Amino acid sequence: MTTTVTVTGTGTPIPTPDRAGPGVLVVHGPTGGEPVCIQVDAGRGTVMRLLGAGTDPGELDLVLLTHHHSDHLVGLDDLILTRWVMDRGRQLAPLKVVAPDGPCVRFAKGLVDRWSEDLTVRASHAGRDHDLEVEVIPFDYPVSPTEVWRSGEVRVSAGQVRHEPVHPAVGYRIETPDGVVVVSGDTLVCDEMAALAVGADVLVYEAMRFSQIRPLPEHRRFIIDYHADTVEIGRQARDLAVPTLMLTHLIPPPASDADEQAFIDDVRSGGYGGQVVVARDLTTVTLG
Repeated sequence: MTTTVTVTGTGTPIPTPDRAGPGVLVVHGPTGGEPVCIQVDAGRGTVMRLLGAGTDPGELDLVLLTHHHSDHLVGLDDLILTRWVMDRGRQLAPLKVVAPDGPCVRFAKGLVDRWSEDLTVRASHAGRDHDLEVEVIPFDYPVSPTEVWRSGEVRVSAGQVRHEPVHPAVGYRIETPDGVVVVSGDTLVCDEMAALAVGADVLVYEAMRFSQIRPLPEHRRFIIDYHADTVEIGRQARDLAVPTLMLTHLIPPPASDADEQAFIDDVRSGGYGGQVVVARDLTTVTLG
């Protein structure tokens, strides 16, 4: 058995040529069975990155949405539509989309209406006998980390994060027999994240170098209000004794090895001594 964690997109709302929008793919491959494939968020370019990771969109079992910022959602339509277009005789079950009740749920439920005219033409022209469906699974904003999905030995819990004024916003904890993977979504470093990440083997954390953002003009500096500072991430990861820390949603985006090392140096200055991975698109770590 192995569980892999692949960052499908390390980017932000500001596009760069080498970074897709935010997303993390977790695949658990049980011995002698079908893998469980979970995608957390679906930023721009997610479908292409999934293919680069060796995962057909039709193989996904579940999409988890953290919050309703566009950079985390804009690839969802592409993902679900492509899954349906590629479904040639497989009769795939509707893709499950799990999200906190609110804007993400409304967005996911509206996909079929947004694309109804395209879907009608495609279905008629290709002689398709089944419509596109999306199984949206909402959950109440959790007071503490709460199970929101389970399949066999794989368990997913959601927990609060601090991304105000965006609400609701959550992170996810994915437990397999190989270990525990926690994905922060967008958040400040906060006690709620610590509660979600207790006992994590791999912690995937959004990361911003506050030292580089504070000198900017006010109209650009406001983003420090709701993102995670690299130094504070290091302190929290040290206290949690997380073996592997993966940094993503990188602000400012590293343009060189030296820039990546600066992220690592910040984390080390917070006291963290474990493995630090400054993710590029398709960076993968393996548990088990």
